[in-house]
Amino acid sequence: MKDLQTAERVSHTDVSDNYVYQRSLLAYLKAAELVSGNVLEIGTGSGYGVEVLAPKANHLTTIDKFSNSIDFSVYDNVTFRQMNVPPFQGIDDNQFDFVVSFQVIEHIEDDHAFVSEIHRVLKPGGKFIVTTPNIKMSLTRNPWHVREYTIGELDALLREKFGSVEKLGVFGNEKIMEYYENNRKSVAKITRWDIFNLQYRLPRRILQIPYDILNRRNRKKLVAQDNSLVASITKEDYAIEPAAEGCFDLFYVAAK
Repeated sequence: MKDLQTAERVSHTDVSDNYVYQRSLLAYLKAAELVSGNVLEIGTGSGYGVEVLAPKANHLTTIDKFSNSIDFSVYDNVTFRQMNVPPFQGIDDNQFDFVVSFQVIEHIEDDHAFVSEIHRVLKPGGKFIVTTPNIKMSLTRNPWHVREYTIGELDALLREKFGSVEKLGVFGNEKIMEYYENNRKSVAKITRWDIFNLQYRLPRRILQIPYDILNRRNRKKLVAQDNSLVASITKEDYAIEPAAEGCFDLFYVAAK
């Protein structure tokens, strides 16, 4: 199956994705400061994470449920594997020093099995670096997500298998909060028509395509309203600090 093109798979070339891309990039750069040795990435996406992580790893294995057009031959230490997880088929126990998975766990039906498999393939002392949206900052239901987490919920999930969890979050400065407020108002204009609260009543798979179309249209609308604001956002407008309700993403590091 070819790479799935939805608003969930952020592009680093589409300016309308810049608000999300820059905070995702910061997370990868933070992870790159931590990883070494044998690294597993779950969720290859468009591949910008590979560019950041590969130079820091002895070997990087990156997996995704979809194939893609990335030219992995430009790397001498990267292996791509297409698989739907969990489980991690063909991967032995205690293989990796680090597992990195950004914006994936919210899409996994059985998140307990997912965390258990990550724990299994990590070496003793290995670390799992994970990001996922903070539900407290979500503006509406995202039907592509099976669930979203609070700070405490993700901590409790990880502690079922991991001995320690460092709880961090990705925060935005005033420029980011200006975009967020513009986005909130724009989304409110759309959801005001949902007088029967169907976004929470209907099965999520029925809502995925309509949500994706509206989400993409809304991002482009925000660009049209203020291109300079959206285009000017950089990773420096975000910061990773101890997790609190105002963070956009949870950034946790769990140690085996």
